[in-house]
Amino acid sequence: MKKFTTLALVFCIVSLTTYAQRGVRIGYIDMNVILGKNKEFKTANLLLEEKIGLWKKEIELKKIELQQMQDQFAVEKILLTPELISDRELEIKDFAGDVIFLQEKRFGPNGDMMIQKNKLLKPIQDQVLSIVQDIAKERKYDFIFDRSSDIIMLYSAKNYDISDLVLKRIQLQERIKSRKEKVESAKK
Repeated sequence: MKKFTTLALVFCIVSLTTYAQRGVRIGYIDMNVILGKNKEFKTANLLLEEKIGLWKKEIELKKIELQQMQDQFAVEKILLTPELISDRELEIKDFAGDVIFLQEKRFGPNGDMMIQKNKLLKPIQDQVLSIVQDIAKERKYDFIFDRSSDIIMLYSAKNYDISDLVLKRIQLQERIKSRKEKVESAKK
């Protein structure tokens, strides 16, 4: 029994040292490159830019309307009673608050722009994450970083960049999906 315990202990130590000597495998992707070459992302980004343009126009119109109210008030102020002046000032102040609220609603940290951006990017990011996990398991990577994120990468050798591999897998999935759609449409 003592020999068996000693043999098991030696086996554990040998296996741990060989595993420790394996080294850490690290890879990285550049999400900006992947998204820049992704058709779905480009389409989603164009739709988002259109919405942002409409929201900017909406806010500009409100600002112009506010300026017109202020100008009209300045002209009529000398003809108004003190009570009407305070009523108009309050009305202008409320409208200015509405304009600021609209800007926050559209472009604030929890605004429509961020919600739409997350809604459009989520499926693409999930797809990339799934593919990265598959590649990491296949090629036995210990860590994979995103070069375009906030993690600072001072140096990275090109041979650890798996962005092209991720792109190829995304394109393969898109081709398979389009073939399936063609087969389904041909059946109908």
